[in-house]
Amino acid sequence: MSGQPFIIGLTGSIGMGKSTTAGFFRDQGVPVWDADAAVHRLYGPGGAALAGVAALYPAAVTDAGVDRSVLKDWIAQDKTAIARLESVVHPLVAQDRAAFIKEQAAQGRYLIVVDVPLLFETGGDSYVDATVVVSAPADAQKARVLDRPGMTEAHFATILASQMPDVEKRARADYVIETTSLEAAEQAVKAVLSDLKTRHQKDA
Repeated sequence: MSGQPFIIGLTGSIGMGKSTTAGFFRDQGVPVWDADAAVHRLYGPGGAALAGVAALYPAAVTDAGVDRSVLKDWIAQDKTAIARLESVVHPLVAQDRAAFIKEQAAQGRYLIVVDVPLLFETGGDSYVDATVVVSAPADAQKARVLDRPGMTEAHFATILASQMPDVEKRARADYVIETTSLEAAEQAVKAVLSDLKTRHQKDA
């Protein structure tokens, strides 16, 4: 492979095993940029998003960074909150992603994974070269999510409603990785990387 790095967009609905799958890509030596981790950095002490969030809702910002519980309450009360927050945070997340890709490219990395929960929902598939969706049966997904501390069926339903249905994500994906078992997911990651390398070498 040569030239610009090949960007793999990794996504999947809540409880589908995306974080675990991202770990398997890392295990294969592929650098992974994590959108959620980027937001945590932006919201943390001294984070680049603090000024913008404070301008929207001062009560949500403390010396320790953004208080997510206060932010959650605000979002629940104000239907315009999410769109206003996204207008502040999304450009900063994009900058963080671009900086990561540039850094990895400078190190000669030819494959890079960007781990983005709402890749399709936010139009992120437009800036990647291939999409990988992680998926699992609905009953397995529900069991995994409800096993998380503080999760309720109502909150799970709210999250699902904000995400593109799994069946639609699968239809739009270049690759689908089933996470019914760790072994299957790990082997699928290896198969995806093998296929991408073969295809890219032919195009080079």
